[in-house]
Amino acid sequence: MEQKKLIVIGGGAAGFFCAINAAENNSGLKVTIIEKSGKLLSKVRISGGGRCNVTHSCFSITEMIKNYPRGARFLKNAFNQFFTTDTVAWFQQKNVQLKTEPDGRMFPASNSSETIIHCFLHQASQHAVEILLNREIIRVDIPSSQENDVFKLTAKDGTILEADYVCVACGGFPKPTQYNWLTHLGHSFDYPVPSLFTFNIPHNPISALMGISVNSSRIKINGTKFSQTGPLLITHWGLSGPAVLKLSAFGANELAKMNYDFTISVNWLEEYNENSLLEKLKELRNDYSSKKITNTNPFHLPQRLWDYHLQQCGIDLHIRWADLPARLQNLLAKQLCAQVFHVKGKTTFKDEFVTAGGIKLSEVTPQTMESKLIPRLFFAGEILNVDGITGGYNFQHAWTSGWIAASAIKNLDTHRK
Repeated sequence: MEQKKLIVIGGGAAGFFCAINAAENNSGLKVTIIEKSGKLLSKVRISGGGRCNVTHSCFSITEMIKNYPRGARFLKNAFNQFFTTDTVAWFQQKNVQLKTEPDGRMFPASNSSETIIHCFLHQASQHAVEILLNREIIRVDIPSSQENDVFKLTAKDGTILEADYVCVACGGFPKPTQYNWLTHLGHSFDYPVPSLFTFNIPHNPISALMGISVNSSRIKINGTKFSQTGPLLITHWGLSGPAVLKLSAFGANELAKMNYDFTISVNWLEEYNENSLLEKLKELRNDYSSKKITNTNPFHLPQRLWDYHLQQCGIDLHIRWADLPARLQNLLAKQLCAQVFHVKGKTTFKDEFVTAGGIKLSEVTPQTMESKLIPRLFFAGEILNVDGITGGYNFQHAWTSGWIAASAIKNLDTHRK
């Protein structure tokens, strides 16, 4: 009997995980990875500052899916088959130990993404996975109605390859036209927009405080339902940090419609609102009446940031608390709890860039990652309209979808024999 073939389109995290698991689970299956560039596992190599944020130490599916702005319901079904616990166990079986950092992110104990890459390349070699580089697939022709007919994949150089199974794991596309070869198959996609980006605030004096951060803030996109809490970082172009990145992810589609021109309100003291802060400021006027306001810094903000807020309100840094006028006291409460910034533009966040959008989830079965339109065609990773915030969530989706596709292919191949 002729050997069955699986072609995985894409040499990234999801593609490799699908390929090596499919090859390991079915020794009679010929597995080939086709990568359009000359590099494999590019995002794995650079993620987490070169350490590879493999997953997140969240072991509750209900809690885990809260970190995915798109695809949470789809992932709820998928995570029931391969979850964070399975990821940790899989890497342990391959002699790759993971460690957990205080914020929940999990990295290889070696602190190097090369450990993950070496593991994958070793598995690929061990299970005879073929790897073809610099081979871009531009067309896929589906099998005829005959059960044993094959897919025909046409590469940009004119090469035609045949496969019994195809897994599309080529990552997200930033341009709609890049989906043409998939819409040719009858599939549709949600419009791609950037996710995980920082906010540009041009010509604002806050940029003079670049490098300063606060641990607990709340940021709201004015005129929308979107707000997030968490650490906030001031940069030379505006605002960044986990709170901003999460906000950019959950508001990705709406912010794109606004052409990245909007206003935000920042609460620099997340535990307070304007009313409770006013009461606190009144207490401070009594408790520190004879002290200079700049020297007190009662909220433990970085000193330069505290002075910035005072100056923005027109408060003399050397004034005593007892002499602070009620009008300026009210202004300070508003400044600290609801400072408004005009955001105009965005900046990609280092290597964590993610595309929101992709193949519509209604066209894919989450229990198998198989197309509902075309039998034996599978999807894995960011090509699907699934994306998570920064912290290992996108890689977990890559492992989950790749593993599920590999398992489904094994079951189909066994049945077809």
